[in-house]
This record gives sequence, structure tokens and C-alpha cells, in this order.
Amino acid sequence: MTDVTQEQVLETLKTVRGPDLEHNIVELGMVSDVFISDAKVYFSITVPAERAKELEPLRQAAERVIKEMPGVKGALVALTADKKVGSGGAPAARPAPQPHSHGHAHAPQQPARAAKIGVPGIGAIVAVASGKGGVGKSTTAVNLALGLVANGLKVGILDADIYGPSMPRLLKISGRPTQIEGRIINPMENYGLKVMSMGFLVDEETAMIWRGPMVQSALMQMLREVAWGELDILVVDMPPGTGDAQLTMAQQVPLAGAVIVSTPQDLALIDARKGLNMFRKVEVPVLGIIENMSYFIAPDTGARYDIFGHGGARSEAERIDVPFLGEVPLTIAIRETSDAGTPLVVSEPDGPVAKIYRDIAAKVWEQLSGAPQRAAPAIVFE
Repeated sequence: MTDVTQEQVLETLKTVRGPDLEHNIVELGMVSDVFISDAKVYFSITVPAERAKELEPLRQAAERVIKEMPGVKGALVALTADKKVGSGGAPAARPAPQPHSHGHAHAPQQPARAAKIGVPGIGAIVAVASGKGGVGKSTTAVNLALGLVANGLKVGILDADIYGPSMPRLLKISGRPTQIEGRIINPMENYGLKVMSMGFLVDEETAMIWRGPMVQSALMQMLREVAWGELDILVVDMPPGTGDAQLTMAQQVPLAGAVIVSTPQDLALIDARKGLNMFRKVEVPVLGIIENMSYFIAPDTGARYDIFGHGGARSEAERIDVPFLGEVPLTIAIRETSDAGTPLVVSEPDGPVAKIYRDIAAKVWEQLSGAPQRAAPAIVFE
């Protein structure tokens, strides 16, 4: 069986007529970069924002012809919105007052806020973020999620780091998710935690070279086209920094709040402030700060060492008046169990570090319980 090429995919897509019924979607420039991995084809179709719902059959037709290609195991096609689409023969759409980066349909001149909807069955969605990489955010996110499970809640975790997914390894999950109907797929599961990650869809060593629209589409599909079932809370492990993926989540998802992870030293706190400020600007409540790698206890002597300093995150939380959620020590066990896919909360549930994570989980849930779901904000760039 020969490998499917981008050229073959584009040639096949030329059989799909565009909105004008005269030109095909390739000629109209509506097809994004095509990405192929493990015989699965990924791309998006750019349409006018106000016509997204109307043009859903166009997406379905494109997905269908690609799935029918010899050698193709599957296809993932999304609609992305662009007010400029319509040139080259397609009927031009009336421009919206502000450009949008999302694919939700809404009436012209309606505020974007009205198009933001939650995910059925999910009580609250919480982002775990950091201003920079290397602070143990993903390890913290997975142990926080497992701490919520240990506290009796129904929990899922979405690995939103498209370029560096880590949940398959952290949770010792392999294989591919199954598709149940239409585009809906079953999440993977381990330790009582439902999980979705790009790491389940592409090989671990595959280099992801997607641009912004493809990242946005993938995130929304992993969120909205997964059979999560009934969850009390969905934890979203955000990519590090304050880039496109973070803005996509804040703009299109009704986040109940965000948890910021930082290490104690000043440089990490500077980056953490960027994350805090981003969530505040888009009106997402900051549920608190976690100080990771807060201190080190020597296993042989029991002596404590503040390798990266100590208390910086607590001081920052007090300064900006957000809750301080707790201090997680730097331990060999956290590293070993994370690498092995057996996080401390499940491998040593009665240990002191697992108790710290469960306490942090309880503080997060205490802020969320009883709080009504909020509508996601509109982001306006001036």
C-alpha cells in the first residue's frame, strides 16, 4: 500500500464544489495546509464566519471523499472562520465588525459572546497553565485531576498541548481512541480518569507543524467531539506560555477558572504573571497559584533545601489577591512515577505528596462548587 500524499488529497478535494457551485474548494483557496500522519488526513476549510453552520454539508462532503481514498484510514476536517473568504468566485460575505479566529456561526453584528457554549455533560472546565515550560505543569495537572478523582468526583483531562502532548506517557495509555458515531470518539481512560490527547492520534515522534487555524480546530474537536459523558470537572492541561492555543481556549470555551503553576524563583514568577494577566484580560477567574518544586527533602538525612528559593508564588498570590493553593515539593518519586505513567496520587495514595495534591484539588473544587457556569468572554484586539 503506497502512502497517501498531500498532492493526492488536494486533487481529490477538487471534486468538492465550493459555495458558488462553479469552482472547487481548492481553486477558491479554502483548504488549509494538509497534514498526514499514520494514514490519517487532517485539514481545515476556511469559510465566512456567518455561514459556518450553513456550510457544514461542505465539510462533510470533503471529509467523505477523503475517507474514500485508497490508503486513507481516517480524516479529520474542520471549518475555520475568516471574514475575507469569498474571493475568487465565491459570493462575498458581509464583513463582521471584528475578525474572529473561531468557527462558530453567529448572525452578523451579533456579539461573539452569544456563540460561546459549554460542553454538554461537563459541569466545569478548568485550565491549568504556566507562563513558561519546565515548571512541571503537566505533572501537576494530571495529579490535580487524579486528586479530584480521589475526592470522589467524575473527572476528565484534555491535553491541549498539541505540539508536546504528555498525557499518554503520564497516564500510561497507549493505542487509538475508537469512533462511535459520526465524528464522535470515545476518550481513553485510566485510573478512573477520562483522557483525550493529540498523542493518541499521532505517533510520539511525529513533529507537529500545524499553524494557528489547525491548532484551533484540533483543540475544539478534542473538546467538543469526544463522548466525555457526565463529568463534574474537565481539567485542561494548557501548553506553556500565552499563545494561540491559550487564547483559543479562553475565547471559545466557558472556562470556570484557571490554575497557575510556577516554581519559586523570580524568573519563573515573571512568566507566571504573564499567564495571570492573560486570563484576567479575558475575564477568566484565576482560582489560585501552585508553587511546584517548592523545596527538597533529602531522602537520607531529612534535611530541607530550598533549591529554587521558597515562597515566591505564595508572596505573588498575596500581592495580586488570588488564593495560594499549596506547595508541592521536588521529589525523586514525582519524577519516577511520572516517567512510569503511575502518578503519585494513584501509586502512593496515602503518601504525603498525594495528600498535598488532594488538598489542592479540594481547594479548587471548593471554589467551583455551587458557582454557576459563566459565558466565555469575547476577545477584542485593539
